[in-house]
Amino acid sequence: AAVSADGKTVAMSALLCETDFVARGEQFEALAAKVAQSVLDSNPADAEALKGLVGEDVTQLIASVGENMQLGNFSREDNEVIGQYIHANRKIGVLVDLVCDSAATAAKPEVQELAKNVAMQVAATNPMALDGASLDAAAMEREREVYRQKAREEGKPEQIVEKIAEGAVKKFQKEVCLMEQPYIRDDKKNMTEVVREVAKAVGGDIKVAGFSRIQLAAE
Repeated sequence: AAVSADGKTVAMSALLCETDFVARGEQFEALAAKVAQSVLDSNPADAEALKGLVGEDVTQLIASVGENMQLGNFSREDNEVIGQYIHANRKIGVLVDLVCDSAATAAKPEVQELAKNVAMQVAATNPMALDGASLDAAAMEREREVYRQKAREEGKPEQIVEKIAEGAVKKFQKEVCLMEQPYIRDDKKNMTEVVREVAKAVGGDIKVAGFSRIQLAAE
């Protein structure tokens, strides 16, 4: 990851190789840092644009160490509060955007800590969407149909099939929507409640605006 001097722009990128031995090498780590810095500085529009910035460096390192490498996904966020988390194995990285009602709220240590904790939540649970409204409507209807068919196969009366399907979809949303998920540090609260509690504690307004997650195994 790379962070701007004011801390309001953060870039995260993935560089893939074949072995942990190469991944732990100084040359590879230096190139990985350069890739993230290039994303931060140049804000490439897509993978091809990033390749144009650092592709030659990747090619040169491949020739030097004799192991294939390739650029992976990348993300760049511009916001007043950005939570970032990179897992210890360096195979999962997350950026989270928090929107606050004022610069004073954004500067609170509790808000900065919240941003990091939300990023850790995303890393651990890999949510499909921010909230129910963000889920793809067609995908949700497919889920409903799966549950309808299951209920029918179990012999449930047709008049309650729809209720069963809707209840199952709501349960599904709690599993895959970040703001509806149980908090990994206290499963008696969901993430909406966690954010609300911090907002109340600092006397401001806080909203999770979005997130991005990179996982090397999924590249």
